Amino acid sequence: MTTATNATDAKPRGRPVFLSAEWRHLVLANYEADPAWLRPFIPAGTELDLFGGKCFVSLVGFMFHKTKILGILPAPGHESFEEINLRFYVTRQDGAQVKRAVVFIKEVVPSRLLAWTARFFYYENYVARPTTHAIQDGQSIRYGWGGNSISCRLGPGRMEAAEESFERWITEHYWGYTRVTAGLTYEYEVRHPVWQLYPVESCEVKVGEERFYGNEFDRLLKQKPSSVFAAEGSPVTVHWPRRLKTVHQ
Repeated sequence: MTTATNATDAKPRGRPVFLSAEWRHLVLANYEADPAWLRPFIPAGTELDLFGGKCFVSLVGFMFHKTKILGILPAPGHESFEEINLRFYVTRQDGAQVKRAVVFIKEVVPSRLLAWTARFFYYENYVARPTTHAIQDGQSIRYGWGGNSISCRLGPGRMEAAEESFERWITEHYWGYTRVTAGLTYEYEVRHPVWQLYPVESCEVKVGEERFYGNEFDRLLKQKPSSVFAAEGSPVTVHWPRRLKTVHQ
């Protein structure tokens, strides 16, 4: 496992900000997955990032707040909304730097405009569905999308995950990669501080919309997660993507 550096510890770098916001009230349900399921989604130039030799996917729900385009322009009617995504983890060797990153299988937001924007600029697999949330600070979190939902009851206390822990590994992937074609990848950076975490006493995931993620993932999400935790969240910046050189596989 490669240890990531807190993205706010380094001097500002890279491409300009495309979007700034606060990501709050995150719940992350993590599942051990067969790497073969993920091969069709792996972007060119990256490889699976494993923890303890195991491959994981995460179902993540959270709130966008204070959303601004280019970090300065308000997004009328879209300042706050829910996002629920299914993702897995990869690395890319970029010179001497190992970039630890997220790849999204599917992302859900409540607005067709939001989904179109993400697909147009980032080639991400965003879809629009009716979404809901119910949050009791420090007590419970629930997100719904279409006929699906994730809900959890939080335990007492809040902490920062130990540096070599699974929770730290999950939350410290500061890059995103998108598979556009078999040989074309888009890369973008996401910056945020280390998150404070809540323990989760109980969690329930319901995937009621048939074939929403695909047969393997729908079946996986009906099983008990390997782990679940929640995060307070923080301000974040998402930077403009760049097109990587074509890599023939």
